[in-house]
Amino acid sequence: MKGCFVLQRRFAYIGHYVAQLLKEEHGLSEFCGIAYTRPSFDFLRSQTDVPYSSLLFDEEIHARYKQETLDPAYIDSLEREYGLPSLWPYLAVDRVVMSNQLVREYPYDRPRYTHEEMLRLLQVYAKALTKFLDEERPDYVFFGPIGSVSAYLLYRMAKKRGIKTFALLMSSTRNRYVLSETYDTFTGVNELFHGDRSALMRLPARVAAEAFLKEFRERPLPYFEKSTPAHQPVTRRSQLKFLHPTRAAKSFSVIARNIRDYLASEGRDDYSTIKPWDAIKDLVRRKARNLIGLRDLYDPFTPDDEDFVFFPLHYEPEISLLLQAPTHTDQLALIRHIARSLPVRYKLYVKDHPEMAQYRPRSYYRALKKNPNVKLIDASVSSFAITPKAKLVATITGSTGWEAIMLKKPVISFGHQFYNELSAVSYCGCMEDLPALIKERLAAPRHDEEELLAFLTALFEDGAELNLHHLWMDEPDFEKKREGVRPVARAMAKKLGIV
Repeated sequence: MKGCFVLQRRFAYIGHYVAQLLKEEHGLSEFCGIAYTRPSFDFLRSQTDVPYSSLLFDEEIHARYKQETLDPAYIDSLEREYGLPSLWPYLAVDRVVMSNQLVREYPYDRPRYTHEEMLRLLQVYAKALTKFLDEERPDYVFFGPIGSVSAYLLYRMAKKRGIKTFALLMSSTRNRYVLSETYDTFTGVNELFHGDRSALMRLPARVAAEAFLKEFRERPLPYFEKSTPAHQPVTRRSQLKFLHPTRAAKSFSVIARNIRDYLASEGRDDYSTIKPWDAIKDLVRRKARNLIGLRDLYDPFTPDDEDFVFFPLHYEPEISLLLQAPTHTDQLALIRHIARSLPVRYKLYVKDHPEMAQYRPRSYYRALKKNPNVKLIDASVSSFAITPKAKLVATITGSTGWEAIMLKKPVISFGHQFYNELSAVSYCGCMEDLPALIKERLAAPRHDEEELLAFLTALFEDGAELNLHHLWMDEPDFEKKREGVRPVARAMAKKLGIV
């Protein structure tokens, strides 16, 4: 049984250790992969623990577009075979290609490629991946985030060929991740949830589900505590701490090191490399915006004085929008539509994601406040102070929707997310239906405690314990990274039928 691992950016270390554990503890020996960013590729080439039969390098494929001659007939045939129904979704999911973001800081939004260059990128990626799959013939593909042209193409190509796909998905439940055959729902969880409900509820996982739900309701905490207002620079004072002499000196030291590393790097011309002078420009602009602050734009938080619907702004750009809700990436347009779909005396409370408060320009919030029944809530206010008092929570694909369900609140979602399976959630696929849908959910909110416990039980039974954010972003010890992903490797082995 041969596996292909999509080893994207810093996730490369996580995926590699899953492959290593599958080899050492579950007897699998054949692996191939595709790597992103030069440091990850260099690490994978230099290691000797997993013998990848072939290791594609995204940067090398990407660079070929410069010499590629556009073949309209090939693009048309590609669109006929893999279009959704067009090929635009493969481009739109890639933040670097479409907006030059990741290498530039939000709110930068300027494509670095022409239309023809984007078509040539599609062409070189499709040719390289077709050749790769023809030669390697993997039985399964393991994905982390699907956030690039090549990763999304590989996913669809694998599906078309009948190759098993496994995406490692966040469950918005503390340290719990799911291996799913699709990126927009939990296939294994759903199979248990919609199966024999009585047998499901007799599993030991039922006890864990009940304990988790009880603890969450007594002391609500987000799945990732570092994203809360308490851990993010959401106030003007916290955003200006960089002016302290000690912090300023440290910042200059980091900038100097980044410039030195960039000039010495073999990959300084890679398309995914951040140019240090661009980083400096973006940093200066952000800090200049933060000097002004947002205090004058926030509305009073008076949840006991009025009926309201809560819409939490999403972090962006992120695959939760680009991949799972591609028609709602313009949150300002969606807010305007929601606001005008509410009963006329209702307010729409909007609060920014704590990690975005220092990035969004004032013009964004001013545009938002043009809606007369919209109130902009201070980003320092916890969502858990808002959700329990809301009549309804509206979200695209956010974790606030899942938290609202557990707090017995009705939810309307606008994207494809795992919690759409529950009766407490109404998915809005047609914006013309939104006013009637809101009216219906406000008049007859639905909460089914046994259904929620059954879904949580299936989640705890099928999921794997994984502190991914820590392992991915903060853990420097490679051995601890490896140990941390052991539950994922075991879950993978179960999905493959070898445990």
